[in-house]
Amino acid sequence: MHMARRARSLLVALAASASLAAAWLTLAPVREADAKTSFDSPYTLDQTYNAALRLVRVDMGLKITERDPAAAYVIFDYKSPESGPKSGSGSIEMLTAPRGVKVVVQLSQMPRYHEQVLVDALQRKLRAEYGEPPRRPSGDAPDAGPPTGFEDDAGAD
Repeated sequence: MHMARRARSLLVALAASASLAAAWLTLAPVREADAKTSFDSPYTLDQTYNAALRLVRVDMGLKITERDPAAAYVIFDYKSPESGPKSGSGSIEMLTAPRGVKVVVQLSQMPRYHEQVLVDALQRKLRAEYGEPPRRPSGDAPDAGPPTGFEDDAGAD
């Protein structure tokens, strides 16, 4: 009998905990994923910024809410056909990097693949508008090849 009372108390406590957890989950705010998708653009900062601005405003027809060419960012209202009338905030930030421009795309209220679609579209637009990216010299000096045996004789005479 003592064991049955203990089991019943445990079940009541578990049921109360489960209902409390369910209530908390329904009342707790939904946290959006803080995902970001990025790529390295081999084009100049000006080229990348201008292409991103035209992609968002002209090609996609989205409303730009803030932009700053000096700081190289664009903030816009992102709307997807699958999200219906709901729109969320999106941003494209560009940072000077050693080998070009680091581009960071963030659509905070959308799945990550939306960011990837935007990144792919920007990369296609850059190539279509500016052609093949300029070749950047690598940081390494070219290899002179194996020794020939004549190096020591260059200064002799």
